[in-house]
Amino acid sequence: MFHTVAYHHTLIPVFFIVFRLTVSHLYLLTHETMLLNNNVTEFILLGLTQEPVKRKIVFVFFLLFYLGTLLGNFLIIVTIKTSRALGSPMYFFLFYLSLSDTCFSTSVAPRMIVDALLKNNTISFSECIIQVFSAHFFGSLEILILILMAIDHYVAICKPLHYMSIMSRWVCSVLVAIAWVGACVHSLVQIFLTLSLPFCGPNVIDHCLCDLQPLLKLACADTYVINLLLVSNSGAICTVSFVILMFSYVIILHSLRNHSAEGRKKALSTCISHIIVVILLFGPCIFIYTRPATTFPVDKMIAVFYTIGTPLINPLIYTLRNAEVKNAMRKLWSKKLISDDQR
Repeated sequence: MFHTVAYHHTLIPVFFIVFRLTVSHLYLLTHETMLLNNNVTEFILLGLTQEPVKRKIVFVFFLLFYLGTLLGNFLIIVTIKTSRALGSPMYFFLFYLSLSDTCFSTSVAPRMIVDALLKNNTISFSECIIQVFSAHFFGSLEILILILMAIDHYVAICKPLHYMSIMSRWVCSVLVAIAWVGACVHSLVQIFLTLSLPFCGPNVIDHCLCDLQPLLKLACADTYVINLLLVSNSGAICTVSFVILMFSYVIILHSLRNHSAEGRKKALSTCISHIIVVILLFGPCIFIYTRPATTFPVDKMIAVFYTIGTPLINPLIYTLRNAEVKNAMRKLWSKKLISDDQR
């Protein structure tokens, strides 16, 4: 077992510095592209509904879901960071899954919450592109971390005697770094393909957020080839990752026959939690990103589900089905109550 606090302190600032530099350069690039190739300087987001009463209801739901996401994931992050009982590689990856969930939701939700109260929801061309980049970056990072968690489960169950030597602290840190790089490359490819298209009008996006499919509909050019490239990027990542994850868990569950009853129960609980998260995340992504450049009315609700709903559900699944996390949270809360009483 290794304790992960020191590595969190060293990795996280580096990751976010690189992310911030990438976003800054991307902002400058989109601004230059807009001046050279596009007549469109801003987009109008229609949102989920135009009715004032329904917009207020949407605002309340979005706000509650987002606050719940922040609270749930922040609680997991603090618990893992402060508890020495949660020092295994599995919780190292869970830490980064909660972090990516928080960032993924934050890249979209605050804007959606504010827009639910405004009559004229405009977003600049640069802001729109950065929102697409951020959402795809943290979304693909979440996918890659889920794959790392599946690798960790496979090694823990199928190679238990060599687990700590294979999943060492250095190996886990390198794997997370590779996931960040992979997410950045995927997102930049999406953005460069989108920036290659001219936007000369109209500028109304019938959606609650900026995403690739609605943007393709507004381009003043033939988007057939670009759409194929985008589908082969996002769609392939979602589909191939889902197949790999499901296949890996079939192998893991098959290997549980050789374990004791108690070991099977614990491993099965962990795997089922992970499989539920995988299905909730990949179902909407595969539906959205593996089809031609067409949009449906249901796309809005599906986008809301995987940008706000899934990041809220994930911490509930991992805490309610994990005795170690629940015990660590109880101890953390008990320490806080004792410290408050001593004051």
